[in-house]
Amino acid sequence: MSDFDFAKKALKTRREELAARVSSIDMTLQAPLSADFEEQAGDLEGQEQLEGLEVAALKEIVAIDAALGRIAAGTYGICVKCGEAIAPKRLEAVPTATTCVACKD
Repeated sequence: MSDFDFAKKALKTRREELAARVSSIDMTLQAPLSADFEEQAGDLEGQEQLEGLEVAALKEIVAIDAALGRIAAGTYGICVKCGEAIAPKRLEAVPTATTCVACKD
């Protein structure tokens, strides 16, 4: 088992969870609004919150896909700014990290 097989498995699992969440949000957003105008205001507010959650999930999916690409390319765990190794504890905490602690924004 390579050093990053566990990370790869965790990233894929998280991606599946996020994809299911996005699908669920999409289905909810496609539901018709209430016929009552006052209830529609609440519905629209809820939709805005769901859209925010969906955007966040989609951004995380992009980051996960990039991390999986780095694993496949053999560059996972290497800081994109300084080229040094990213600490395993950082990768454990933030599996999509592209920088070491010293280089993080």
